[in-house]
Amino acid sequence: MQILDGKLVSKAIKDQLALNVAELKAQGKKVPHLAAILVGNDGASETYVASKVKSCAEIGYHSTLLRFDDHISEKHLLDHINMLNENPDVDGILVQLPLPKSINEELVINTIDPSKDVDGFHPMNVGKMVSGLPTFIPATPYGIMLMLEHYNIETKGKHAVVIGRSHIVGTPMSILLSRNSNPGNCTVTLCHSQTKNLKELCLQADIVVAAIGRPDFVTADMVKEGAVVIDVGINRVVDASKKSGFRLVGDVKFDEVAPKCSFITPVPGGVGPMTIAALLKNTYHSAIGQKGNRN
Repeated sequence: MQILDGKLVSKAIKDQLALNVAELKAQGKKVPHLAAILVGNDGASETYVASKVKSCAEIGYHSTLLRFDDHISEKHLLDHINMLNENPDVDGILVQLPLPKSINEELVINTIDPSKDVDGFHPMNVGKMVSGLPTFIPATPYGIMLMLEHYNIETKGKHAVVIGRSHIVGTPMSILLSRNSNPGNCTVTLCHSQTKNLKELCLQADIVVAAIGRPDFVTADMVKEGAVVIDVGINRVVDASKKSGFRLVGDVKFDEVAPKCSFITPVPGGVGPMTIAALLKNTYHSAIGQKGNRN
């Protein structure tokens, strides 16, 4: 069993991006600029945005963080997004989800300029991804593909089971794994909470991507020997022994599943850092005018 170390791979990606930014500066060219919007005081969202802003600083990007309380009106939020859309210095815009229930997330995502949608959620970018056209791929699936590539994991002809059908992870992951590319060329089964024979399907899988948002959902009896397991889940569970009162676990019961795997991602330290690395790559491509260039 080998750990797929997201911290290690993301560092390699960020180190290369830092060199790229230094070269841009030396040539007197524009430095990438990522703008993030955070609404409310959700603890997890605060942590995610802080990591993104810190990563920007580490590699030499400019970043702007706009913070609003959870009573902001939808119109006020959309006005700020439009200002970022019109700002030529801003290359990437992300709105940290989830948003307060009073705000229509779909409307917010649709308001972001597709050419600055480095999260890859805009319908125009989703449509291009489905069609195999150059575009911004959602950061978490893109990060997973970068990890598979880094570790030279064979995917051609493999059976991949993706658990979870969200438009953020599960659905785009199924599309990317099935594409005629490397990584890719898998036969993909997309499962969800209503799949009746989920255990049987998982046992057939060479690659399991768990993105259902349920702690310890995938257990050892669902995974065959030698499988590659990608755990996308980040769940907080109560743990009185921790100072914070909780601990982070994935969608995979790591301790019992890991011994059966050829490769597995840990939580934390697996997919999470790769999501940020992919977001930074999308922002770099936007800054240099290669919208959606995946090289």
